[in-house]
Amino acid sequence: MLNLVIAEAPNTTLGNLIVVTGSFLILLLLLKKFAWKSVIEILKKREEKIANDLDSAEQSRIKAAQLAQERETQLQSSRSDAADIIKNAKENGELSRQNIIKDAKEEATRLKDRTKVEIKEERENALTAVKDDVADLSLQIAEKLLNKELTGDAHEELINQYIDRLGTTKHEA
Repeated sequence: MLNLVIAEAPNTTLGNLIVVTGSFLILLLLLKKFAWKSVIEILKKREEKIANDLDSAEQSRIKAAQLAQERETQLQSSRSDAADIIKNAKENGELSRQNIIKDAKEEATRLKDRTKVEIKEERENALTAVKDDVADLSLQIAEKLLNKELTGDAHEELINQYIDRLGTTKHEA
């Protein structure tokens, strides 16, 4: 019996090999007929999706670069606008400063002129008051010296002489 068992072993292995190879080939044929198209379609769809994703990523990168460029342009424009605003503010400030100085000088000139007029008026008022006082004093002195009353012409002449002497004394001093 031993012979028989040895002889059967090689046939079983060869039979198994034929059955497994045949099953594998049948499986390949069945896969090709029923599943191969589906697998190919899935792989094609995946390939298209990857290609679309790459294209979309490239477009997004280009769009992002464009947006960055636009932002940079807007930033430069904003900087330029800010510089213009600062320049205008400085110019306006300088004009305001000049106007304030001009107004202050004009006001000082007006005050000076008004003060001169007021001083002149006060001087004239003082001179008039002094003339009146001098006339009264002169009249009193003359009456005392002469023990008589002066006429209007003599009185006027005496006042004018006194004022002339008073005016020349002030100018000499």
